[in-house]
Amino acid sequence: MKILLLGKGGQVGWELQRALAPLGEMVALDFDSPLPLAADFTQPEALAATVRAVAPQVIVNAAAHTAVDKAESEPDLARTINAAAPAVLAREAQALGAWLLHYSTDYVFDGSGQAPWREDSPTRPLSVYGRTKLEGEEAIRESGCRHLILRTSWVYAARGGNFARTMLRLAAERDRLQVIDDQIGAPTGAELLADVSAHALRTVSARPELSGTYHAVAGGETSWHGYARHVIEFARAAGRNLRVQPADIVAVPSSAFATAARRPLNSRLDTRKLREAFGLNLPDWHVGVERMLREVLS
Repeated sequence: MKILLLGKGGQVGWELQRALAPLGEMVALDFDSPLPLAADFTQPEALAATVRAVAPQVIVNAAAHTAVDKAESEPDLARTINAAAPAVLAREAQALGAWLLHYSTDYVFDGSGQAPWREDSPTRPLSVYGRTKLEGEEAIRESGCRHLILRTSWVYAARGGNFARTMLRLAAERDRLQVIDDQIGAPTGAELLADVSAHALRTVSARPELSGTYHAVAGGETSWHGYARHVIEFARAAGRNLRVQPADIVAVPSSAFATAARRPLNSRLDTRKLREAFGLNLPDWHVGVERMLREVLS
């Protein structure tokens, strides 16, 4: 199996280089990869030329415009990266008879209610980011190519910046923190997403009827406030010297922070379809977060 991985330098892309390696030969590229294999998502047709040159059996797209607030002021760029480029990848995948694995987001939903969103739930994105990611999904489905679209949320990794690292830094500098408690979701590790992706790709190679859209997040749910408290409690128990006590983390509504883009309050995603189709167990979010924290705190 020949795999073209795009967006290799991101959190998920970095883990995919590990998880996909046993599946076959991999060509891993990023925005700044040298010519002649261009992987610049602002130039979709150059991206098409790269796909034709590599001629993979599987295209994995881990690249995206993920600066949610910034997307509000640069919608054309967000649309090019999140919608036009995936549309080109889908077109080329269809021409090659290749699989396309693409990542999407809980932001395609409006965050209303409290029930977990299913794959067939109505989509009503609140932001440019959400709208452009939905447009990318729709282009892939309309292309007719064999595809896996994995919607996920609250992605983190030990490598690079993440919410937990930010909380640890602030807790060492301040005596009190304010953290949002009305947005609910499941912190999901990049390594879990990468492992799920590798398993799903191996499965669909024998069962092409599983082509489609799936929700892929860790088990359980929490708020950003609950997430922050767990991080601080775990770090203090591990011996990290922090000024903030868990009781000093104050729960506040989303309205306490002005942002350019609206966030969905309900980011719960129902993963039953994925678990049953691929025979997977998605561990509770605490498991991955604590594993990440052991690495960050070591």
